Amino acid sequence: MPGRTLRKRNRSRITGATALAVGASLVLAACGSTNDTGSGSAGGGGTGKVGVILPLLTSPFWQSYNDYVPKMAKSEGVDALKTVNSNSDPSQQITDINNELNQGVKGLVVAPLDSAAIEAGLDQAQRKGVPVVAVDVAPDKGKVAMVVRADNVAYGTKACDYLGQHVTSGKVVQIMGDLASVNGRDRSEAFRSCVKQKYPKLKVLEIPAKWESDTAAAQLSTLLNANPDIKGIYMQAGGVYLAPTLQTLKSKGMLKTAGQSGHIVIVSNDGIPQEFDAIRKGQIDATVSQPADAYAKYGMYYIKAAMEGKTFKPGPTDHDSTIVKLASGILEDQLPAPLVTKDNVDDPKLWGNTVK
Repeated sequence: MPGRTLRKRNRSRITGATALAVGASLVLAACGSTNDTGSGSAGGGGTGKVGVILPLLTSPFWQSYNDYVPKMAKSEGVDALKTVNSNSDPSQQITDINNELNQGVKGLVVAPLDSAAIEAGLDQAQRKGVPVVAVDVAPDKGKVAMVVRADNVAYGTKACDYLGQHVTSGKVVQIMGDLASVNGRDRSEAFRSCVKQKYPKLKVLEIPAKWESDTAAAQLSTLLNANPDIKGIYMQAGGVYLAPTLQTLKSKGMLKTAGQSGHIVIVSNDGIPQEFDAIRKGQIDATVSQPADAYAKYGMYYIKAAMEGKTFKPGPTDHDSTIVKLASGILEDQLPAPLVTKDNVDDPKLWGNTVK
């Protein structure tokens, strides 16, 4: 979820960033955990304290990421301060960045709440010579050393393909994230486009839920009253939408397990343990596992590299991902995010199976 805020205020509309994939001819020499070029002193200095700013802690996804941060900081040799929770408030996040800078941090790892608003905080960091790594959400503008993020377009496409292969025709619902977020836009547009191109017998009904559980529940209830023949649902953030969606279906007598007549095929995003349990119970059918562990690991890796003055180029990495250049010119390491179904839900390598 985002990345995935439950409530966002004072947002500016975010334009989607287009990733330009680069061929294998740009493979770089391996150094450390991934591929980099050059070393030396960055403006912020080689070592020092690193501030880590979270968007929220009310989602199981971000709770898991928060738990991974100190572990990954230790394994990557980063001296990370205690995490700061911006509590779903973009304005507070800018204040949090300034507070961390005033404490003399030499690096920042930030999960932006608002791709446009975060520019003010990035500018403050740049003026102080402090490098920043963005996790989960890419900024529209401003300087960051790297964005650590999975391919959110692939999220929407994978969800579309799963539903399209299991629902031959009829109505499907897309419970969207915030369309002011690049994550919400990428997932929504990819799902919509994929259905139109590959599964034209499906009719997509959309709920703009803004990463808000109450909004999702209320709008889904209204939609189901008017459309009791819904055959599929795509939830863009299981950490926010799973519980209210299942409860809404249950309250209407529409929560049928996989294999039962009337079962509504449900695909989610996040890869949290609660989704895995729901897959095992047959309540939902699949989820795309957003890598909370890898977000923490490579957030720490890249901030350490930035503090040491290392830079990177587009191309494949040595951890099954690809660094791409976004339309804004920012580099993004697009980490793998596998589709999880009943066939692989017990895979011990999935981070959702390693947390309580």
